[in-house]
Amino acid sequence: MDIADWRKKIDELDRRLVELLNERARSAIEIGRLKRDTEVPIYEPERERIVFENVQKMNPGPLPGREMVRIYERIMDVMRNIQKEGMGAGARGAETETEFDSDVND
Repeated sequence: MDIADWRKKIDELDRRLVELLNERARSAIEIGRLKRDTEVPIYEPERERIVFENVQKMNPGPLPGREMVRIYERIMDVMRNIQKEGMGAGARGAETETEFDSDVND
């Protein structure tokens, strides 16, 4: 495959990741509602530790386990913020800026 083919593959993988991350966010929102209703704290360090262990066990590589945990730390931070804010799906759309420039690709 040439670079254009690899970029198409990355674009498709990104599309799938976006779908999965939004599905995970919808689940986190529902968990946040349940936590609020039952007065369970949003931040549960033991649960996060279990998630980190699970992703490391599931990870076949080539991404090193520590890097996978770094990615999940960020994902879980975002999901925790969604729970704290009680945000509904779509409250922050695609126009939300990130620390990355729009020029960045791949």
